[in-house]
Amino acid sequence: MTSFEIENPWTPAHQAVESSEHATLTRLLDEGADVNEVCCGMTLLMHAIELEGDSALQSGQPIDSALSAIVLAYGADPAAEIDGTTARGLAHFYDHSMAIRLLGRFTARQDRTAKPDTEGLSAPASLDDRADRS
Repeated sequence: MTSFEIENPWTPAHQAVESSEHATLTRLLDEGADVNEVCCGMTLLMHAIELEGDSALQSGQPIDSALSAIVLAYGADPAAEIDGTTARGLAHFYDHSMAIRLLGRFTARQDRTAKPDTEGLSAPASLDDRADRS
């Protein structure tokens, strides 16, 4: 490396986020990249929210949530915290209302799947009947 070359600090998945390469990010995650990996002090979700928010601020264009949606769909932890920073905190900082809504939905989904509430639930009568017949 010559003195004027800058080394890329990003992992392949973080580079896909940084470049807004949705298809590449999806392929990498589909091939097993860690959706919760941390690079340069950010999870992929934090990086996606930060990039979406900053890009909208710099361009004056409406904010986009595609990167955030992709990493959440692949199981990113919406509650991850790095040095006091959270995805939700970044979303509020950038007034990224779409990411805030997505985080709310994925957090609620995780809460439901982590602690299923089965009190008062029973199998439908047709399933109970089948079990009795076997």
